Amino acid sequence: MAFRQVTIIGTGLIGGSLGLALKKRHLAGRIIGCDRAPVLERAVECGAIESGSTHPADAVRGSDLVVLATPVIPILDLIDRLGPALPPKTLVTDVGSTKKEVVERAAKSFGRNAGQRFLAGHPMAGKEHAGVEFADADLFEGAAWLFTPVPRQNVHAGPCGEFIHCAEKMGAKVAVVDPVDHDRFCAWISHLPQMISTALAAALVDEFGPDAPVLDIGGRALREMTRISGSPYSMWRDIAITNKKNLSDALHKLEQRLAHIRENLDSKQLADEFERAHQLRKKPLREK
Repeated sequence: MAFRQVTIIGTGLIGGSLGLALKKRHLAGRIIGCDRAPVLERAVECGAIESGSTHPADAVRGSDLVVLATPVIPILDLIDRLGPALPPKTLVTDVGSTKKEVVERAAKSFGRNAGQRFLAGHPMAGKEHAGVEFADADLFEGAAWLFTPVPRQNVHAGPCGEFIHCAEKMGAKVAVVDPVDHDRFCAWISHLPQMISTALAAALVDEFGPDAPVLDIGGRALREMTRISGSPYSMWRDIAITNKKNLSDALHKLEQRLAHIRENLDSKQLADEFERAHQLRKKPLREK
């Protein structure tokens, strides 16, 4: 058992799945949740946590691991509020989808001991539906879990290394990346696909109306491309705010590519675009 008591702040899909995954693999003793009272009730019912509190300061008391599983902007606030008050031996980690601002805030709040007290992470796992009702003990199986160190941090040492080992035990493929590189990379591979799905779904509603059977008629390709359009705005708002430049750059380059395709629908350059696209291949994740 890696951690005697764990507090998960934010017991939605990711936080709830983490609680279930830790329990299933016997990686934690007692698991405490922190969220709104109705959410905590559902989290207890589904077995993700043993008990909970609506107040973060109460929820973290006695825990040797605290997981911040809220949207990114509340994560930044929680780092400021909890960091100075937690015991030095308590490890804090997060699951935020952007990392540069999180790492900078942690370095400031935890000071020179940030490398021993905070581990910035991002499990690349999720569903189009939010809420602990959809939590899954195997959500992280086969998913990439990216860790972004604060300056001069050895993420494989001490409690940080113990949590990374837990992530591996949960079936995740661990990689360590620079936080700036993480945000640029995820703008392309995660945040841009969400905006494409959202834009396509919204355009279909505008073109055909909300009740048109476009998904039934369109088939698998359209269903796959619009599946994540149902993702919650509250999470993506924070991602867009904290990764605005990278996401804006990615959208601009995609707009240029689409314009090029539009202007060459009847030329050989369209074939060139298909040939270029066919060069994208699945490659194994480089682990560290």
